[in-house]
Amino acid sequence: MKRRNHTSAFKAQVAIEALKERESLSELAMRFKVSQSQISKWKQAFLENSSSVFERSTQKPQEEQVDVQDLYKKIGRLEMEKDYLKKNLKKLGL
Repeated sequence: MKRRNHTSAFKAQVAIEALKERESLSELAMRFKVSQSQISKWKQAFLENSSSVFERSTQKPQEEQVDVQDLYKKIGRLEMEKDYLKKNLKKLGL
């Protein structure tokens, strides 16, 4: 039998449904076609790692910093272009 790989989103969805406790583990296992023990493992992992959602990262990724610099350059070019067009429109009397 081929081993199934589930996405992180699927695992999170199953874990959240298990946390809601509206259905038993056996009902969830049948609905999502996974074992009860697997649901319990995903639920536990979800609870253990949920606090990381609220942690702040003090360092911005390097890629994000580069993007900001590129955006500032683009803003500068657009400002110059706008000023040039404004000046030439006045000369044309428009």
